[in-house]
Amino acid sequence: MVFGKIEYLNLLPFHVFMKRFSRSSRESMTMEYKSSVPAKINKLFERRTVDAAFISSIKAKKQRYAKLGIIARKEVWSVLVIPQDDDKKDVESATSNLLASILGIKGEVLIGDKALRYHLSGGPYIDLAKTWNDKYHLPFVFALLSYHKHHHHIKKIEKHFSKTRVKIPRYILQKASKRTAISENDILCYLEKISYGLDKKAALGLKKFYALSEQF
Repeated sequence: MVFGKIEYLNLLPFHVFMKRFSRSSRESMTMEYKSSVPAKINKLFERRTVDAAFISSIKAKKQRYAKLGIIARKEVWSVLVIPQDDDKKDVESATSNLLASILGIKGEVLIGDKALRYHLSGGPYIDLAKTWNDKYHLPFVFALLSYHKHHHHIKKIEKHFSKTRVKIPRYILQKASKRTAISENDILCYLEKISYGLDKKAALGLKKFYALSEQF
């Protein structure tokens, strides 16, 4: 099974889980990872170069997906728009660029770890997940664990990850901090903003996003 891996901090708990899960799984020897940013993972998934991945919600609309995603209940800190007169999309994104258009917010879209660093710098910005929640009172689903095959294995991952409270080992947290230039404490505070279970309310938020996206 080839898994598309997004290296952003928002999936750090899932990567820690998968490392442990693969060791205990009979299918661990078949696991292979391809790492990149969301937009490139979307393309790898479309080409079937990877069998499964967290892909942008807008790209997952017609795909099979598990009840797992990258979900913000309110603010998210890592999907921002820096207000300015001209629009500037983030080339690493698909869903976030569209979300900014749906919300009618002009400026430069920033996603991922660089957006989190900008948030921590104290610069002016609009948090897209918070704006969405303020307007529709629903969570926003940025990505979904989508797959082409290995349904049984994906459902097994969904079941176990949903029941697991992942504790990130100190050495992994230190490595992530060094790689991203974000402090360990800030990483942990940020991860409290992220949810992964696609519950009924998140599913309603996703349905609302899909409905509004038809206008663009």
